[in-house]
Amino acid sequence: MGFEKLLIAHCSPTLASLKIANLFSYSFETEKELINSVGYWNTQMDKTGICLHILRKRNRKALIYVCRCAKLERCLKDKQVTKFLSTYGYTDMDIDSVLAHLKERLSINEEFPHEIGVFLGYPLEDVMGFIHHNGKNFQLSGMWKVYGNKEDAEEKFGKYKKCTDIYLRLWNSGRSVQQLTVAA
Repeated sequence: MGFEKLLIAHCSPTLASLKIANLFSYSFETEKELINSVGYWNTQMDKTGICLHILRKRNRKALIYVCRCAKLERCLKDKQVTKFLSTYGYTDMDIDSVLAHLKERLSINEEFPHEIGVFLGYPLEDVMGFIHHNGKNFQLSGMWKVYGNKEDAEEKFGKYKKCTDIYLRLWNSGRSVQQLTVAA
């Protein structure tokens, strides 16, 4: 699947400014192709407040993080989030520093560091609940496992799915990613 289709299929809620961020896996042939693709889309998204980051590369697959920078910055200023992330070694809460630390944690672990949910905009109580309960005893499982407000999560799951369905339909009928991306 091409980079543009992956953006639509996996990142529509972020493109629509409904969500802080999304992740997707991108298979690439060469390092140059990967760098060029991410660079091209960062240029395209420059005025929208969206940035793309390569979080991990393994076996010609890259984990791409697509985020709304201003929304992530606001999230990182939350005192509870700061306290939580500090327990995982995050000391400086600016975007570059936290993403560098997240990349480091991803490089040393096969599994995702569970705090990644914060970077994706999951409610902190759900991220902490997942960690505390080892992924068990959840109220609802959807885009993430819910330990807190089930009704709110169900509503968000519905919005994100509807957004993705609409964006895929519009993209398949000829709209570009740029036309579908909400500016900051």
